[in-house]
Amino acid sequence: MEIYTFEQIKDEVYGSRGASERDRLERELEALHVGFQIRAAREKQKLTQEELAQRIGKKRSFVSRMENDGENMTLRTLYEIVERGLGGKLKIEVQI
Repeated sequence: MEIYTFEQIKDEVYGSRGASERDRLERELEALHVGFQIRAAREKQKLTQEELAQRIGKKRSFVSRMENDGENMTLRTLYEIVERGLGGKLKIEVQI
């Protein structure tokens, strides 16, 4: 039985890095990861989505959307959630 890495599967199905479909997939996965991190931080602080939403002046449904699909999240919103809502510090890294 042959074993493939996730990278090999992505190369085969979506093309190698730099291909438009592959880049779209990578962006979506990264946005999903950001949403998971927000949810984990909120749950660690034992906050409900409603409580976090109140802290940042948004509706609960907005927090739910960010946790489940952060793809359209602006940097401003991300800073509000992390710093004002969760009391954390946001660190952004650019990789080239």
